Amino acid sequence: MKNFVKYPYLAVALVFAMVIACKEGDSPKKANETILKGKTTILVDETLKPIIDDQIEIFESKYDAKITLVAKSERELINAMLNDTSSIAVLSRPLSDEETKVFQSKKILPKTTKIGTDAIAFISNKSRKDTLIDLEDVIRFLQGKEQSNVKGLVFDNPNSSTVRYINDLAGLKEMPEKDVFSFKTNEDVIKYVSENDGMIGVLGVNWLSQPKPNMKNFMKNINVLNVKGLNNIGYFAPTQNNIAEGKYPLARDLYIINCQGYSGLGMGFASFVAGDIGQRIILKSGLLPVRTPGRNMIIRNSINIEEKK
Repeated sequence: MKNFVKYPYLAVALVFAMVIACKEGDSPKKANETILKGKTTILVDETLKPIIDDQIEIFESKYDAKITLVAKSERELINAMLNDTSSIAVLSRPLSDEETKVFQSKKILPKTTKIGTDAIAFISNKSRKDTLIDLEDVIRFLQGKEQSNVKGLVFDNPNSSTVRYINDLAGLKEMPEKDVFSFKTNEDVIKYVSENDGMIGVLGVNWLSQPKPNMKNFMKNINVLNVKGLNNIGYFAPTQNNIAEGKYPLARDLYIINCQGYSGLGMGFASFVAGDIGQRIILKSGLLPVRTPGRNMIIRNSINIEEKK
């Protein structure tokens, strides 16, 4: 301490060197990553994986970027973000105030980009003659009321966004154990319902609009149910048009949450998905984009018709 006082310029130089050293320790990742170049990992809610797979494939084909996609349940995903194991995520909800405060305490302001709207769907085995389901009936079943016509529900994962969404509708903190089952993935739900009568599967509609090739045989043996909402007199399927018109009662918005804290691939990928190409991919997938991509029309003054020889 005495030497620092005696040689103030030396003290300043040492502090400056320490700051530079700290910055250089963090610099390799930032230096090798821009909004359109580099490597990063993105976490995705497992119910949304198919559409984000498509987005990443096109993004990587256009830019010098490599994105590793890791699918997790919503609860696992949030915990990973809060524990600094990842800083970019695709969710079916924005961060809560409490979650946002955690990042703000680290001097990071999360950037949230809305990218579209999907829905939660109910499916049944083909043997079930009724293709209609009343959301109020589902809630009565979860609340343990005997007048419900639902016999059992199958979810993808006890920590998933679908479980959290349905619990919120029913006013429950935890899913009841009686006649409620959960597996690991949305594919597991499709397989189980296709092979078992009487159960109602609950999953992200993206898995139905974009089934993988290995799931097509299972898809042939299920019905996607039309749902009656709590304040609706009609039954509606989870189609793109019904979601757009606000008729389907289980629609939910999708978000990219970027907590990198610098201009990296999180910013570039979010801009891409929210842009023209990304929105076209969402539209083509059967989900609802935030904005409908425009179409360019060429108007000609004349049409040349070649004479047949």
